[in-house]
Amino acid sequence: MEQWDREAAVDRVERLVETVEDEQMPVPVREIWVYGDVALGLDPVERLDIYLTKDILLHDDADREAHFREEYGIESVGKTVRAEWAETHPEYLRATAGGHAAPEKCLAAHLLEDDEPIHLEVCNASFEDNVRQRLQGALARENYGEIIDPRGVCLWMEGTRSSEAVEKLRAGEFVFPTLPEALEMLGADADTAEEAADVLAGSRKQQVGSSVRGDVI
Repeated sequence: MEQWDREAAVDRVERLVETVEDEQMPVPVREIWVYGDVALGLDPVERLDIYLTKDILLHDDADREAHFREEYGIESVGKTVRAEWAETHPEYLRATAGGHAAPEKCLAAHLLEDDEPIHLEVCNASFEDNVRQRLQGALARENYGEIIDPRGVCLWMEGTRSSEAVEKLRAGEFVFPTLPEALEMLGADADTAEEAADVLAGSRKQQVGSSVRGDVI
């Protein structure tokens, strides 16, 4: 699959929301947003950008860690991802390069198919807070690929789905500025905003299939 028609893209987002609602996730999920093409009302949607706000798992079942280390060669199950989830869905267990369970990769494995043109952004901070944090860091380092498109729509928060937001998304009724204008509104100067928008557009063209990026702030 190379792109989505708009109806299919919104249907896919709804299925993802339903999965989060109905099934145990590797970590608690607090918010689900969409941003980029689908939020802008484009048709077709080249890539579906989804943002999940997750909780950091502090207390679960660390005593089970040894079992998963021996069985699957993955550390930190019961510390960074739920042991009960891992027991039920071992096929979705994913690890960092260092061999520790990676919450964002586990979420992506559970929620996405490999060939779907979907990017999943995962962080413990809310969408709006992380957008600002990432922009500030990207501007300071001149690494514009770190920026998250700030034009987003919240579809689900703390267990409650916004039916109105889903309906407006399906109808393409949200109105947003251009990406450079949106970045300027958040503090970037005009030239930098234009350059950053070009960098993000170039990065998107290079993405194939599903992708995930995790962040902790």
